[in-house]
Amino acid sequence: MTDPGLLGWIDAHSGSGGGVAQGVALAAGTLVQEDLTAVSAAWLAGSGRVSWVVAFLGCFVGIWMGDALLYLAARGFGRPLLARPWVARRVNPASIARSEDWFQRRGAWLLVACRFIPGTRLPTFLAAGFLGWPFGRFLWITGLTVALWTAGLLTLAHGIGRPLEARLRGAGVPFWVVPVLLVAVFALPSLPLRRIGRSIATRLGRWTRWEFWPAWFFYIPVAVQYVRLAIRHGGLTVPAAANPGIALGGLVGESKFGTLADLHRTSPAFTAEAWLLEAGPAAVRLERLQQIVAAHRVAFPFVLKPDVGQRGAGVKVIREPADARDYLEQTDTALVLQRHVAGPFEVGIFYHRHPSEPRGRIFAVTEKVFPSVTGDGSRTLGELIDADARARFMADRYRERFRGRLGEVLGPGATLRLVEAGNHAQGCVFLDGRRFVTPALEERIDAISRAVPGFFVGRYDIRFADEEELRAGRGFQVLELNGAAAEATSIYDPSNTLACAYRTLFRQWELVFEAGAANRALGTPAASKRALLRAWRDCRRGLATVPTAD
Repeated sequence: MTDPGLLGWIDAHSGSGGGVAQGVALAAGTLVQEDLTAVSAAWLAGSGRVSWVVAFLGCFVGIWMGDALLYLAARGFGRPLLARPWVARRVNPASIARSEDWFQRRGAWLLVACRFIPGTRLPTFLAAGFLGWPFGRFLWITGLTVALWTAGLLTLAHGIGRPLEARLRGAGVPFWVVPVLLVAVFALPSLPLRRIGRSIATRLGRWTRWEFWPAWFFYIPVAVQYVRLAIRHGGLTVPAAANPGIALGGLVGESKFGTLADLHRTSPAFTAEAWLLEAGPAAVRLERLQQIVAAHRVAFPFVLKPDVGQRGAGVKVIREPADARDYLEQTDTALVLQRHVAGPFEVGIFYHRHPSEPRGRIFAVTEKVFPSVTGDGSRTLGELIDADARARFMADRYRERFRGRLGEVLGPGATLRLVEAGNHAQGCVFLDGRRFVTPALEERIDAISRAVPGFFVGRYDIRFADEEELRAGRGFQVLELNGAAAEATSIYDPSNTLACAYRTLFRQWELVFEAGAANRALGTPAASKRALLRAWRDCRRGLATVPTAD
């Protein structure tokens, strides 16, 4: 660790001609403890004992050189060990090959992330060398991240250190105490910092898996495609004409109950029964709910969800009267009461039919997997979520959903389902479900779709109990029908590539624009941008009051 002796030596050589010696000393110090050395350099530069150029270059060169030495050590000494008989017997070559392939694909992200996550640098740099990641790429990526890290650490340490030094100097405290205190504050790992580090690691890890990217970032190319198609087809609101039988084509603000009512009227055997609870006071709607439950013999559990919704927001499984009362007291927006379909399986089927064609087709199928955690009798629910390889990426959502149970210890073998709503944004796992598509299923979905007035493109959310029955076009119930803004959500299959996902979305929006342009040519009136904006605002306002989805 950098110590008062080294700081004193650097301080003693602060005169003219001592810059090189100071830089070498700082570089050597980083090989022992890089964070403390960088903090010390910032304090020395801020007090005028070394120049900022020397402080930066000394730390940068030392840290970068240390990273390279770790890589070279693993590359030079690690792989030859595999040739030793006592090692070869214990190592599976196929596992090494899979690890090499995995690191080749994700190495750049890992090298960037580990620089900012305490405790991850050493194993990552050693792994890069051992698995044969290209040395040239290693050098330029680590060089860039070391430069950013060093500049940020110097700036932060200087900002904190100057006022701290002024206070301690008045108390007669030795100058070397300042960098030591700074490291104690934010550079040395402690239990809270390890927790913060895990949180940072999770957030950075989300960036290595595109399915967890923030929506505003992921949809940038899709927005560009939308604008391109709008220019080709003559208007930003063309998709609002894709489904004349749905308000604004299902682009935004459509009534879930409205489409369910059409489906129940035309295909009652395949539609989960639902009723509308108009917006209004909780007491009035609770009385209406009780009347529906009694008149139609709706048993617990049943589902409440916003009539105008998106991304699974506010979908709740109501298991007792108190749950319904709590929901109604929290929001006054219009709601849909729906019989609960146990499933236990669910798929999303994206369908399209050009208005000039007599038959439609299935574009994509999403198989929905509802994640769960299994107790071991010792760890809490919160710990089980954090330890799960995938659940940790949705931990914020799960923690909000189960905030009253995070300290609960699940018994050995006890399983808890983490999400009920079949929506990726709520934590559901999406897989490509193309294996479900058969001529019988496609014919059934086409028949149901052609019976719905003015419907041409969108996605059905469907639950079923038997896979073979679904393939035969039987034994399923439609939970929702979403219009022009629906997605072919099979893109979120973890095995899917980002390029393939964008190709699917680009083609999906081509289908939506083509349907909208054709319907507009047939006389469907164009929606105004003002109407779309008003519907979007109303939707956002209503969803802001609904409870956390199950």
